[in-house]
Parts: sequence; structure tokens; C-alpha cells
Amino acid sequence: MSVTHDRTHAALPGAAGNAPEPGTAEIGGRAGGAPNTEVAGDADIAPVAALIADAARAAMLTALLDGRALAAGELAAIAGVSAPTASSHLARLLDGGLVTVVKQGRHRYYRLAGPDVARTLEVLARISGRVAVRSLRQSRQARLLREARSCYDHLAGRVGVELYDALVREGRLVEADGGCLLTASGAEALAELGVDVEQVRRARRRFAPDCLDWLERRPHLGGALGAAVLDRLLAREWLVRGTVPRALRLTGAGREGLGRIFGCKDLT
Repeated sequence: MSVTHDRTHAALPGAAGNAPEPGTAEIGGRAGGAPNTEVAGDADIAPVAALIADAARAAMLTALLDGRALAAGELAAIAGVSAPTASSHLARLLDGGLVTVVKQGRHRYYRLAGPDVARTLEVLARISGRVAVRSLRQSRQARLLREARSCYDHLAGRVGVELYDALVREGRLVEADGGCLLTASGAEALAELGVDVEQVRRARRRFAPDCLDWLERRPHLGGALGAAVLDRLLAREWLVRGTVPRALRLTGAGREGLGRIFGCKDLT
């Protein structure tokens, strides 16, 4: 929907000197019976939707939900397209503001433009169908993603949902409309993990929104606090990345630590 010109001074239908042509009618502000669907100030979502709608570009964007920056060659392999085709797709995503480029020497790496893009993709995932599993390899990948994965820069999957449930159950998070409130005991537990809560509060993004997990259909912790928690879990190697994009593996130390600090009981 594009922004229209100001029609404040447009002539009224039937006014003197401005009668509509015979056989036409003003319906919805436009002659000929075609309704005027343009509303000044509306967001123009069609170009962004068109960028995501292509299967190869959608595969690239989904791979970047890992939160890490990937090279064009890696994204080409994931999307199943040639290197020139991948470059063309990435140029369009870059122009559309959905990805950014990180340069390291002569190399260029692509990542999502920010949490808003990641959140949009996650919402689309909730209302989309599932890719059919047709092999043992795909079955293994699906199982790993369901167990634990990165949702851009916070923890999703069964492990992420269980951590969120434990925080609420133990009174460390209090659910509120559109987000969560961190209690004093919650701040103490996160400090034991190594999270600087006051620094996280100063981040220029929402502090602790819940994020509906598109596989588990239950919330996990998102926002700046969710990102800080995942960062510490990876730094301690309580979670480690595997060969499947976005998939994370909970280690024995992580299982013990999450149980001890947060009261997670169902991570066997």
C-alpha cells in the first residue's frame, strides 16, 4: 500500500463544474467503480513480503536466524542455488534492508539486519506449514532443532521453553502483557550465570519479552535478556553449536548447571 497524494482539495462528486462523466461512479473515492485501497501513511509491506516470498531467499533468511554471519557460498549451498544466483538474491535482500554485510578483509559475510527481521520470520514460521521429512537425515535435523536451537540471538526449542518455565515457576520471572518482569531472585540467579542485568537493561531493545516458540507452541525468553542468557550459556559451553544450522546441543555441564541455578527439572 503506497502513500497517496493529498486529496483534501479534490472536487466532490456532483459539484458544479465537476460532474462525473456519464457512465461512471465515484465509489471509494475513485471513478469507474474501483475501490480506493490506498491510505496515506500506511506501511508499504508488499516489497518486503515479495522479498521473503521467494523460496531461495526464504531459505537464506531462515539460515541466518542462527544469529551468525554466513558467507555467500554457504548461503548458496543452503538455498540450493548457484553462486551468481545467490549473489543476486543477497543484493536484493541487502537493498530491501533485510540483511547487512560484515566485511573481514576480502571476505563478505551476511547476517540479518536486526531483531525485528528475526521476529518477523519467527512469526511467519508460526503460521506456515512444516517441511515434509523424507529421510533419516532430515528426521535427525528436525529432532535437533526441536530440542534446542538459536532463535536469532536467544534460546528456543524444548530447552529454551523449559528454562522459561522454570524461571516463572521459581518466581524469578513474572509474566506480564507483552513481556516479563525480572524479580530480585531472578537477578541473583542470572548474576550467578554471569549476566550483567543492569547492563542488559541499558540495551536499545525490549528487555525481556516472551517469544512464542513456533515448534513447541509455548514461550521462551527473548529480547535483550534472552540474548544475554544465550551468550553466557555458549560461553560456559553449557550449550554448543553443532553441524546443523541453528541447532544447539545441551552438554552434561549445562544440564547440571541449569538444574542447580534455575531449577530446570525436565532436561534429561
